[in-house]
Amino acid sequence: MTKQEDILTRISERYDRMSKSHKVIARYIMEHYDQAVFMTAAKLGETLGISESTVVRFASGVGCEGYPEFQKALEECVKSKLNSIQKMDAKYGRSSQSEVLASVITADIEKLQHTIEHLDPAAFETAVSTILEAETIYIMGLRSNEPLAEFLHFYLNMVRGGVVLLKTTSVSETFEQMIRIHEKDCFIGISFPRYSMRTLKAMEFANDRNAKVVAITDSAHSPMCLYSSCNLLARSDMVSIVDSLVAPLSVINALVVALCLKCPQEVRRNLEMLEETWNNYQVYLNDEINFIDDEPILNYSLRREQDAGEQ
Repeated sequence: MTKQEDILTRISERYDRMSKSHKVIARYIMEHYDQAVFMTAAKLGETLGISESTVVRFASGVGCEGYPEFQKALEECVKSKLNSIQKMDAKYGRSSQSEVLASVITADIEKLQHTIEHLDPAAFETAVSTILEAETIYIMGLRSNEPLAEFLHFYLNMVRGGVVLLKTTSVSETFEQMIRIHEKDCFIGISFPRYSMRTLKAMEFANDRNAKVVAITDSAHSPMCLYSSCNLLARSDMVSIVDSLVAPLSVINALVVALCLKCPQEVRRNLEMLEETWNNYQVYLNDEINFIDDEPILNYSLRREQDAGEQ
């Protein structure tokens, strides 16, 4: 484990047991350690509206002998970020463009294979059942994870109703959007390094309201697993400043397909209603592909249902 992983992991592991003021510091550090590294304890406290002594106690609370040692750990975070650029240059610097393409795609294939071998089938089944049975589903993924959340939201809307995509730049707005969440609802939190503390806070809130919480993240050590009852793990690391989201997207795609297979009749009705609406309001031109009649997954599921009924 690197020093960066060590300090951030220590913060995330202790987060649930922290005082309110220490949680404020933890959230800021997790999302802005590259800025906090240049701050004295007094400056960090001033930025967050917290006393200097509280900041020093926070440093001790995460296993450092004092704030100077804590600041050195933050320095390692910044160095690690720079090292990723150096590693990328070492790996790809002398490669041709076609070699870069092949290398990146090969690395993505390896991540997909690792995800296949290590993703818990029971957790996947639980996630599918939880999503199907929930009254309302809340989805949250921020920054580089936002496209994953939008993709899942778009297709879940075709499978069922009651799907809410949380899009906000503040924790308070997040709580306002999910203030009615309760024990019959489901919250899906999507986060990969660097982990989003706003997503983590939303998952904590959902867990406190006894909602079912599903985490889509990279590791059992991810802080996203603190409040989830079901973890879908997918590899995302890469020797680059850009993490690979191929495996996470594939897991989300598998979720959508599994849900379609569970309720093909409802999905077909929803798609037919959408197509009728598009035609009535001329949303698409007539040369668009008719994806309902030719949808093999839905047709296969419907045939299975019919065969089962005849038996």
